[in-house]
Amino acid sequence: MPHHEPVESSFVDSFAALPLGALRAHSLRTTAEAFQKSLGAAQPSLEDFAQFISPAGAHQLEALASRSRALTQQRFGRAIRLFAPLYLSNECINNCAYCGFSRDNPILRVTLEPEEVMAEAQALAEQGFRNVLLVAGEHPKFVSNGYVEQCVRILHETLPSLSLELGPLKTEAYQPLVTAGAEGLIVYQETYDRNAYRVHHTAGPKKNFDWRLATPERAYAAGFRRLGIGALFGLSDWRTEAIALAAHAEWLLKHCWKAQLTLSLPRLRPCAGSFDPIDPISDRDLTQLICALRLFLPDVGIVLSTREPATLRNGLIPLGVTLMSAGSHTEPGGYTGAGSDKLHKTERGKIIDLEEQSSEWATGATGQFDIADERSPETIAQQIISLGYDPVWKDWDAALTP
Repeated sequence: MPHHEPVESSFVDSFAALPLGALRAHSLRTTAEAFQKSLGAAQPSLEDFAQFISPAGAHQLEALASRSRALTQQRFGRAIRLFAPLYLSNECINNCAYCGFSRDNPILRVTLEPEEVMAEAQALAEQGFRNVLLVAGEHPKFVSNGYVEQCVRILHETLPSLSLELGPLKTEAYQPLVTAGAEGLIVYQETYDRNAYRVHHTAGPKKNFDWRLATPERAYAAGFRRLGIGALFGLSDWRTEAIALAAHAEWLLKHCWKAQLTLSLPRLRPCAGSFDPIDPISDRDLTQLICALRLFLPDVGIVLSTREPATLRNGLIPLGVTLMSAGSHTEPGGYTGAGSDKLHKTERGKIIDLEEQSSEWATGATGQFDIADERSPETIAQQIISLGYDPVWKDWDAALTP
């Protein structure tokens, strides 16, 4: 697969000059008349986007949703791509206050063997999936010993569309993964608030805000044809996060234009560590945000995961969503039970044999977060059809590459 030309600048520089505080203030003081003017803009600016997510805009959500629905159908038709996450490992060297995989959480740590990964993939393929996201905690051994590359190679024929969600790497470390068959790279900044980022990431390489922020650019240079970014809503002011995410996406569309772009808007869910959201975003606010992003960025994919409950997901399908996960498990071996055999846990970095512990530790690998929509993939696909949309299990194959 050919590599893309590296971008000449970096979003890190553009982000430093981004007037987030002023844009948030602009959003909060937006009037109904200003919102309507932005709604009629042929090519909305970032200032218009700030008005789309304003309190004034919340009072005119129906008009915003109507425009979003029409624009989504115009650009994407009635297709909803389905995918599933496949967790390779929950081992991690970072301390993140909100994550179930945080290294100081006393949980069962599991890394699947390649044959176990293949069994997980076959279980997903039997359910219809051809689009899978491989997920792992951040640990240098996953790449240095060729583990992830091996997993991609053995899965590529069974699952033609493979994306990765790993700890950030250098461009040259991504290139073998692209060559092996990975087509997408997902990296969430988590929070675009530097102060909040510093507070919530207390140890490990993830502490480097700018290194993470520039990850999509390095992935693009390595040749990934799909890029995914997102913010984890609940760590800081949601409007500020949304504006930063929109600005990041706008920059990537301009500078990494040969790749497809998707946006994810995950909200904090219960997990090991019991972290409470600092600034929760309501269902209504999330709906407004999805519609606002669609108007501002009409050609980006918008992802809605099983973090959200079934009723809300059903309601959001017509309003701007283009990709949905289904039947998800967030623990290694979740689809086959392969993670239940592993007999060690870590507590503050120390390996402890589970045979010496109470039986409650030996029930299986701990997930990254709790799932809200537990419906089967088949049930979700039928729901999509009942709403007049088309569930798409596969839209790409390497055989189509010239």
